[in-house]
Amino acid sequence: MPYLYQDSKPRPPALSGAARATHSSGKAYEELKQEYLCRGVLFEDPDFPACNSSLFFSENPPIPFIWKRPGDIVKDPKFILGGATRTDICQGDLGDCWLLAAIASLTLNEKTLARVVPLDQNFGPDYAGIFHFQFWQHNEWLDVVIDDRLPTFKDRLVFLHSAEHNEFWSALLEKAYAKLNGSYEALKGGSTIEAMEDFTGGVGEMYEVKKAPDNFYEILEKALKRCSMVGCSIDTSSAAESEAKTPFGLIKGHAYSVTGIDEVSYRGQQVQLIRIRNPWGQVEWNGPWSDKMKFEDFKVHFDKVEICNLTPDALEDSTAHKWEVTIHQGSWVRGSTAGGCRNFLETFWTNPQIKLHLTEKDDGQDDCTFIAALMQKDRRKLKKLGAEMLTIGYSIYESPGRDGHLGKDFFRYHPSKARSKTYINLREVSNRFKLPPGDYILVPTTFEPHQEADFCLRIFSEKKAITENLDENVAIDLPEPLNPTPSSQETEEEKQFRALFEQISGKDMEIAAEELEYVLNAVLKKTKNIKFKNLSLISCRNIISLMDTSGNGKLEFSEFKVFWEKMKKWINIFLQFDFDKSGSMSSYELRSALKAAGYQLNNYLLQLIVLRYSDEQFQIEFDDFLNCLIRLENASRVFQALSVKNKEFINLNIGEFINLAMNI
Repeated sequence: MPYLYQDSKPRPPALSGAARATHSSGKAYEELKQEYLCRGVLFEDPDFPACNSSLFFSENPPIPFIWKRPGDIVKDPKFILGGATRTDICQGDLGDCWLLAAIASLTLNEKTLARVVPLDQNFGPDYAGIFHFQFWQHNEWLDVVIDDRLPTFKDRLVFLHSAEHNEFWSALLEKAYAKLNGSYEALKGGSTIEAMEDFTGGVGEMYEVKKAPDNFYEILEKALKRCSMVGCSIDTSSAAESEAKTPFGLIKGHAYSVTGIDEVSYRGQQVQLIRIRNPWGQVEWNGPWSDKMKFEDFKVHFDKVEICNLTPDALEDSTAHKWEVTIHQGSWVRGSTAGGCRNFLETFWTNPQIKLHLTEKDDGQDDCTFIAALMQKDRRKLKKLGAEMLTIGYSIYESPGRDGHLGKDFFRYHPSKARSKTYINLREVSNRFKLPPGDYILVPTTFEPHQEADFCLRIFSEKKAITENLDENVAIDLPEPLNPTPSSQETEEEKQFRALFEQISGKDMEIAAEELEYVLNAVLKKTKNIKFKNLSLISCRNIISLMDTSGNGKLEFSEFKVFWEKMKKWINIFLQFDFDKSGSMSSYELRSALKAAGYQLNNYLLQLIVLRYSDEQFQIEFDDFLNCLIRLENASRVFQALSVKNKEFINLNIGEFINLAMNI
């Protein structure tokens, strides 16, 4: 069940500064380290113990691993030996080459490396068996503390290790990342971009070079000016081709770094050049221009380019051409905001909606450039519970110019202006767009409806862009309580009720909940246009709680007449949204039904109501709909009564709060 966000307003990107401590003790790294130095014992992390559950969740180790500290493996362990370089990263018996490639890219950028791998750590006099690393997760930096016990077999590290047997920063970094994601096994399979984002807080883009846009050179040029991490590779058609050398000296399936791009004058013509770096160093491009190559040759020989665009948080303050970034946190919740893609029109409109204001054109251009990146949160961590990556994507529509959540008819009659290239089961889907200045609505979705996850939506824009969540402001529009009609003016319907009341209650004309249950069910059974199961006793108690002005726990006939007018209105609303006349309505229609009854609620409140009142098929029967409306009106009337001085807030002591909670 995803966490329900009460506040899904756009958030600024996380600012640099201290990362949030995550250890279960509540203590930060330095405090824990000093504590264990004073005690004279080595740290053992209870959050990620040296046992099989930290290794695998679906299998047992194929061989008996022994957890050892670096000092038990070699005589003179070092954290970093001669600087952190790409040769410090050798893959072990775990399918996480995607992570290794990202760590290798990280070593090319000293500033970002020093953030992820704090360099003031060592095995010297203040060694206490404790280390820490920092990762970006969903708009904040986390400080992950570990002990240095590592899985070994025959005194060799089983997983990631350095070519130098006494250097341990890369193995400890992998352990911290495994802890962040729940286990080493959780790291099997992934995309290099995913880890690059977690190391920088940046947003990734992936391009197929043969299908790249016409302005691909300019995209790469701007990316490098912004200090983005850029990598490229050549596809392999089979495992046998991996690391195979082409006639031009290039290696298939190998990650290269793009380190420069420029345009030079050569024999009277402008030639576009690109500089790529093979981190191995010894296998180089042997075509024209040596280490540099013509951009046209690059497009012929390479297949994929990955760009990790860095946020202002990851850049020096002096860096020119920063991206502008805004971030939204949200949830897809079954039955209320998990509407699926546009193929499912009946529920698509219920997805979260974000309004994007593009006001400033790119320099020298008529359009506005931005990247929209939709990330599903914590799916790798949830692997051990059987959760897979969901298939996600988004659509972008031109805004109709009105506020509030857009309804089904808008999407029925308006095509999208842009959308993610494909729905795919990656952690993040990101695409670059150029649109004219104006207002747009972005709808993030899973492909199928009813799939639950928390998500993070980031908008990177060349110029300042403004975003806002198109969630509803909570607003209640209740009619003034009706005065009961005098007995001399009663309708035929009311006269029939009076006779029924007298028959059940006697001369005092008051009925208790059990008697009200009989009256309402007797009448509603004769109502031919609604199918329903009997109203429950709890519903009738709630009705009396709403209408009982005397406080005697019974309903007078005059109070019943006022309630019956409400009841008829609520029945008509229910029938309006019970499209198949089955006696139940889809929970996705609840937003519209409640609005018709005078209640404009935000996503969070709708999610709470759906969780309480809908069944496993996301259906709400009339009895539950009735209970929902009674509770909403009760809560609204109590709030109105208590907020005399200030229409938006009330103050309650504990006794008043319990009294309020027990009576709603």
